[in-house]
Amino acid sequence: MASASIPAYSSSPLENSSSQNASRESLRLEPLADVALLPGEERVTDKDIIYICPFAGALKGKVFITNYRLYFRSNDVDPSVILDVPLSTIGRVEKMGGASSRGENSYGLDITCKDMRNLRFALKQEGHSRRDIFELLFRYAFPVSHGLQLFAFLSQEKYEENGWNIYEPVDEYRRQGLPNDKWRITFINEKYELCDTYPTKLVVPYKASDEDLRRVATFRSRSRIPVLSWIHRENQAVIVRCSQPLVGMSGKRNKDDERYLDVIREANGTPKLTIYDARPNVNAVANKATGGGYEGDDAYQNAELVFLDIHNIHVMRESLRKLKDIVYPNVEEAHWLSSLESTHWLEHIKLVLSGAIQVADKVSSGSSVVVHCSDGWDRTAQLTSLAMLMLDSHYRTLRGFQVLLEKEWISFGHKFTSRIGHGDKNHADQERSPIFLQFIDCVWQMTKQFPTAFEFNERLLVVILDHLYSCRFGTFLFNCESVRDANALRSKTVSLWSMINADSSSYVNPFYTVESSRVLYPVASMRHLELWVMYYIRWNPRIRQQLMSLPVIKHLLAPRDEAPELCEFLFRESKLLSKGPFGHSLDLILLTYFCGWYE
Repeated sequence: MASASIPAYSSSPLENSSSQNASRESLRLEPLADVALLPGEERVTDKDIIYICPFAGALKGKVFITNYRLYFRSNDVDPSVILDVPLSTIGRVEKMGGASSRGENSYGLDITCKDMRNLRFALKQEGHSRRDIFELLFRYAFPVSHGLQLFAFLSQEKYEENGWNIYEPVDEYRRQGLPNDKWRITFINEKYELCDTYPTKLVVPYKASDEDLRRVATFRSRSRIPVLSWIHRENQAVIVRCSQPLVGMSGKRNKDDERYLDVIREANGTPKLTIYDARPNVNAVANKATGGGYEGDDAYQNAELVFLDIHNIHVMRESLRKLKDIVYPNVEEAHWLSSLESTHWLEHIKLVLSGAIQVADKVSSGSSVVVHCSDGWDRTAQLTSLAMLMLDSHYRTLRGFQVLLEKEWISFGHKFTSRIGHGDKNHADQERSPIFLQFIDCVWQMTKQFPTAFEFNERLLVVILDHLYSCRFGTFLFNCESVRDANALRSKTVSLWSMINADSSSYVNPFYTVESSRVLYPVASMRHLELWVMYYIRWNPRIRQQLMSLPVIKHLLAPRDEAPELCEFLFRESKLLSKGPFGHSLDLILLTYFCGWYE
């Protein structure tokens, strides 16, 4: 039942960590079951417990809790069942049963995780065994709610490369050919006085003065003015991102904003500037009631407005909740397709991808575009980053993808803390939503359709999502750059890219082929989209069992005369695994092995 465990994260333990830990821990604590503590990780407690495994039943074992993780190892089955869960991955801890509970294993803890799992543990109904472990878990899983630091600020991991240096805004803009005679880099936001959720360095039209920018900021939600994200080297068409205009119920206009968008249009001679509003039309109209709105034809006469019908954070949160219900712990294969359809998850993936394709196609054809949703930090980031991934092969490299995330998501203020709830006990917070997960899913769909176009593999995407929740690194902490600066994030935490780039070979796609000028247009139809099984259903033992026969694929590197036998075997395997949610076609079996999932 090794499938019940999560992939272990490798790291360099502190020298003589065992002796150092012994000096500061109670001697009654048992060794942490062959797991090397991370530098900065300290033991909190251990306890005999029963894990109610949804796949193997009740398993006796011991749970170890540190200031970073919950680790469980069973002691009554061979091989042992192992859980290794970063505490920040926990979204909710609840007590199960009460003092009067009489059913077997009905008294304990119910833990809901952010990575699609639920964990149940049973304890003895005596003393204060449950209260003690509940309070410790609650305290260390939600440190922010208890005035404690996130683990990223306690970690002492060291890597040769400083991942915080992977993205330097001016260098990235220079790679794109900026500044030029149409676009300039402005430092008007150097102290975050123009917009506290934007980065310090912005690219704006050369003809727009800093005073123009200040006037435009008064008419854009959160002062998130239209700024350049990407420019096409040949046709000079641009992708500009921003927030909604503050039109309101009275239909207010702002001549500075209207002129500013026309200057963007004029920069490469685009006849009409296309404005992609990520929202459904009805939502954009409704936003007028709260002072927002959209660019009307009468005010923006040289612009074309297109609504992309992508729903808001609340709809996406509910969709993921429904998806989790059908993938964990059990998958009902008899009604799989109808159950999946009822979640609308792939429908949302389709709309996001379709919107990004429209943006990329318009820019590729020579027309500049403006992209926004309500505040410009959720759906906007999805669309701009996916379009840039389609248009620019640099972002399809391992390091280029890191730059893309740093730029479009982290630097431009996606609200990671609000959407993920790092260290916060308020699991019912309506601000939470799987926007970044949805984006990574879209990236995976693209890698599936273009298996040779990406230098990185599926493992990278899974590791990014795991550490989106883990709080082991500082990369995805806080809502914007100004808050990160205020908390000295770059000097006090380690970047995820430090770990990734220290072991880059583990994240490389061996089928990658360099094609510098190729634009990718994925097919965004329900027939061509798939549920990402290796992420959403990875905790189900059947996934691992199906991959047990993959060692034979190593023989693909054997002499040619063995090829017919291997092809026959792989064809037989692909036919056996082609049905239901666990289906894997021949190409997935091959990619799964070569891209690092099988070891």
